[in-house]
Amino acid sequence: MSPTTVSNQIRKLERDWNCRLFTRKTRQVILTDTGRSLARVVSTAFDDIRAEIENQIDSVSSRVSLSVGPIFGSRWLAKRLRDFRRDNPGIQLSIFHGPRISGALDLATPLAVDWGHGDWIGLDSIYLFDINYTPVLSPDLISECGRPESPEDLLRMPMIHQIDRTEWNAWFATAGIQKAKYKIETTIADSNLVLQAALNGQGVALGTLPFVQDEIDCGNLVMPFDNKSKPGRSYYLVSRPGLLKIPEIRTVHTWLLRQAEQYRNRN
Repeated sequence: MSPTTVSNQIRKLERDWNCRLFTRKTRQVILTDTGRSLARVVSTAFDDIRAEIENQIDSVSSRVSLSVGPIFGSRWLAKRLRDFRRDNPGIQLSIFHGPRISGALDLATPLAVDWGHGDWIGLDSIYLFDINYTPVLSPDLISECGRPESPEDLLRMPMIHQIDRTEWNAWFATAGIQKAKYKIETTIADSNLVLQAALNGQGVALGTLPFVQDEIDCGNLVMPFDNKSKPGRSYYLVSRPGLLKIPEIRTVHTWLLRQAEQYRNRN
């Protein structure tokens, strides 16, 4: 269905029900309290239907879909998939690049891993682990610009931001620099592309630990300073209420929690 068709259907529902479901702004629509309440009930009903279907049809119940972000999927989950296949040969795990989740309407799969505060409306969530940020750069960039001896030295180098300056500003604050003045900047939205640009010597990036630890250990990236900044959000395993009663979904859920616990215990 096209966005116009969806919009027309929503307006028809609002006329038929004599209530407003959305507050319309210039570039977005926001659920009203009525819309949020109805969405929660409808989502629960569809989840119950989906759970019963997947519980009754073997060909569907052996396949579990999981949504993850790009860097979590490529840098943390991918290296663990062989263990999952070994331990769960009867489950076909389908992994998708999922969008950021704000509520139940954003979750298109039974399970997802997202970065946040654990308070998604209409969804269940369990803490997985924290991350830390620290500057990283390639040996080639060090050869070109010299090794930074102090945080101020980074500001004369090409800097790579992910989305905006927020996280870099937070890291510089931990280093005692409250108003960082950047000279050469590149802004990239995709976290994997940020990492690849740093590996290619295109600039200094904020490396996400644990996701860049392998590159640091093998020397492809250099971590010039020990101080790290910790964002206010963490990684959580998110699920639709009621779906964990399906054995295959519960198995994947339990496996991910166990993997995260093992990681936390090692670090």
